Amino acid sequence: MLTDSSLIAPGMLIPLFPLIGFLINGLFGKYLPKSITGWIASLAVLASFCCVFYMFTNLPSTGSLHIDLFNWIGFANFNISFGYLIDPLSITMMLVVTGIGFLIHVYSIGYMHDDEGVTRFFTYLNLFIFFMLLLVIGSNYLVMFIGWEGVGLCSYLLIGYWFKNDAFNDAAKKAFVMNRIGDLGFLLGMFFILFNFGSLDYAEVMKQASLLPVGSALLVTITLLLFVGATGKSAQIPLYTWLPDAMAGPTPVSALIHAATMVTAGIYMITRSGVLYAMAPFSMEIVAIVGVATCLMAAIIGLMQNDIKKVLAYSTVSQLGLMFAALGIGAFASGMFHLVTHAFFKALLFLGSGSVIHALHGEQDIRKMGGLSKYIKVTFITFLIGSIAISGIPPFAGFFSKDEILSKAFEHSKIIWAILSISSMMTAFYMFRLVYLTFFNDFRGTEVTKKHIHESPSTMTIPLIILAVLSIFGGFIGLPSVLGFAHKFQQYLSAVTAPAQHILDESHAAEVSHSTEWILIFTAVIAAIASILYARYKYISNKEQPAEDASLTGINKMVYNKFYVDEIYETCIVKPLKVLSDLFLVLIDKLVIDLVVNATAWVVGLSGRTLRLVQNGNTGFYVFAMVFGIIVLFVIRLFI
Repeated sequence: MLTDSSLIAPGMLIPLFPLIGFLINGLFGKYLPKSITGWIASLAVLASFCCVFYMFTNLPSTGSLHIDLFNWIGFANFNISFGYLIDPLSITMMLVVTGIGFLIHVYSIGYMHDDEGVTRFFTYLNLFIFFMLLLVIGSNYLVMFIGWEGVGLCSYLLIGYWFKNDAFNDAAKKAFVMNRIGDLGFLLGMFFILFNFGSLDYAEVMKQASLLPVGSALLVTITLLLFVGATGKSAQIPLYTWLPDAMAGPTPVSALIHAATMVTAGIYMITRSGVLYAMAPFSMEIVAIVGVATCLMAAIIGLMQNDIKKVLAYSTVSQLGLMFAALGIGAFASGMFHLVTHAFFKALLFLGSGSVIHALHGEQDIRKMGGLSKYIKVTFITFLIGSIAISGIPPFAGFFSKDEILSKAFEHSKIIWAILSISSMMTAFYMFRLVYLTFFNDFRGTEVTKKHIHESPSTMTIPLIILAVLSIFGGFIGLPSVLGFAHKFQQYLSAVTAPAQHILDESHAAEVSHSTEWILIFTAVIAAIASILYARYKYISNKEQPAEDASLTGINKMVYNKFYVDEIYETCIVKPLKVLSDLFLVLIDKLVIDLVVNATAWVVGLSGRTLRLVQNGNTGFYVFAMVFGIIVLFVIRLFI
């Protein structure tokens, strides 16, 4: 643990700048020009990025900085402080949050320039960045939970940003409620940690957990409860259905919250709790199974979607499943590596889709697109780069992180490797299906729309270009040993992941040989290329178009309708709860509560009306009543 005073000040300022931006725009934004509020918000995030980068360059990868701001909660033998923990893991997350966040803020200046509520939009964005930084910089689970709840609130506000549309409000409420379900699991997990370990501080919890036997029922309970929280925030089965609906928000929101930052909170939380999970093999298997199932299911659904943002949304769910699968097989560094590369190319793809939507004046249906590569060349090239990266084609960023996870999966379980490989093939197919239907062949929209197609302004295209560069070269931070390089990213995180990895390595099989890894690499690349070529054959050579909704049958109809999961939830959960609430309304609310309240009011009213009869204004009667009352009191006192 380091105590270098030169690092404390910039460390404390990291979450403070976005909070200042939020306060300036929130309190004084209505007095400022709309064009200024976007730059205030952007510069606030840039200032945080500079502080994080300073910490990255000056904090040794083997060290960490603990900043205790104040003692927060103290009762009995418990003492919880409000503090920051800055180490390689939190720095990695903060670089992603502030770096990608700054680019998205700048992009939003161009994307939202005509919106009347743009000041409110940037206020929400800055508040989100503040809470996200608090989530990853906190030194204990309670500070993490504040950020966890804060980003959930901001997600609700941003998804329902256009609140005059009831459908968008419903999507925001759905995200909020489903996240609360997961948050209950996280909260219960914290209670178990606090009352069994006497602390919520990461270091203390991991130290005490390592003293328990492997597979302890307590650790399994804690880790499964924490994982419930992760399934909600990171959109895993069964709490994933809110994420595609969250595309109702503005596209920059989709890029920032639902692609690069908030949905990765579950990945970060499990990695931070690595020792707990390493000591609970059963929980690790559950994480792996849920991750693999989510990866495959979301990839299948993505094959049939026609909304450009919905395709990317299910792609996000699938990629998150891939990350959870990596965590479940003990490849914590590999999961974090894919988190970073995914942030690059998925933010690029979402912002690219926003540029397409901007060019087509709000159109999101890919069936009404086509031939756009001639009109919006920068958007096309950058979107193509993002699609190649997510497909796992070398030397783009997604290749290195995907290959690493698939290699670890092959070492752990051939079945997991096979399912993840099939999911990766589907990813390559549906992403290039999206590329071909959007940018190639002839334009399928209206002539009016065609006349107004235009490239996005520089505030939107420059972030796209920067993200495209990161999508090309970002994977070089984790070059595999099979190529003769040291894995820099894994080395950087080793100080954080080493304790959990040491526990896992005691019963872990040897790593795959270089020859086997080369075979796996060639297999993955050939499979991805074959998927891309098949998509080209269908949508370029044969010029196939997505079928109309009414003409779909069988499995195609089921996939298009997302396996009817929302309908199943509506039938099995929502409707029974509504019936139960209506029943309680009649039996409890009206027949018990209302009856008691109304009966009380009736009795009081009747008593008042009866007693009012004796108030007749006759003084003699009042004297008689007083004397009679005194006699009654004397009698009572005499005999009782």
